[in-house]
Amino acid sequence: MKNIIKKSISQIFSPSDSEAIVQEAQKQIVRQLDAPSRRLFLQRGLTLGGVAMLTGCDISDNASVETALGKISGFNDRVQGWLFGSVRLAPEYAESMITRPFPFNAFYAEDDAPDIDGNAWRLKVAGLALDKREWSLPTLYKMAQVSQVTRHICVEGWSAIGKWGGVPFGDFLRLIGADLSAEYVSFKCADEYYTSIDMATALHPQTLLALTYDGQILPRKYGFPMKLRMPTKLGYKNPKHIEVIEITNKFTGGYWEDQGYNWFGGS
Repeated sequence: MKNIIKKSISQIFSPSDSEAIVQEAQKQIVRQLDAPSRRLFLQRGLTLGGVAMLTGCDISDNASVETALGKISGFNDRVQGWLFGSVRLAPEYAESMITRPFPFNAFYAEDDAPDIDGNAWRLKVAGLALDKREWSLPTLYKMAQVSQVTRHICVEGWSAIGKWGGVPFGDFLRLIGADLSAEYVSFKCADEYYTSIDMATALHPQTLLALTYDGQILPRKYGFPMKLRMPTKLGYKNPKHIEVIEITNKFTGGYWEDQGYNWFGGS
């Protein structure tokens, strides 16, 4: 098992770094599981940098298994953070490759998506920022906009290509005087969804405060009035119907992450 893990990361890390990563993964498992569970866990294998560290696990239902999986998920977050880089861009595609219709995805039915009054809506800023004024849609629409045709990758196994337009999130954070040394940016949404991301992802050049889809005002089903679009993250990390953005050093988790999904969620 150790050799398999080393082989999968040998082209990314130096030999000394690879050895350290393998040793930490092994220690997390050994510390948490009893001997029979440990043997079966190791037979299943590890996937470093993936969303799920284990597929089809049936090793036991004792509490130590859940604890071990939590430890490994945290380790997985750290590996993905090491791999992430501001100069590494997600692929972009020709408009002819856009998936039509682009799928709806949420933890509720499409008809249950929040119906928000764009005239009354205001984006609130909280936490470690100098400018905490509220932002109206007309004000955001006047900001410099960019667009991207990128792939949305769902943790459920499907993907789709769409065209998103909006304000580079890094530009917005600099404009409001956000503390760019803070660890996290969290989001609260009108559909009661919430999530958080690392600051490096927030500043990535492809991370957008998306205001349009396919050249039109963002439709309700895709997150009106504003969503976060990150082609470097899995779909559940891209919150819709955003109401509050908070810059913070406090880890706030997320709707799915608090139910066991990987927090970093890199695609």
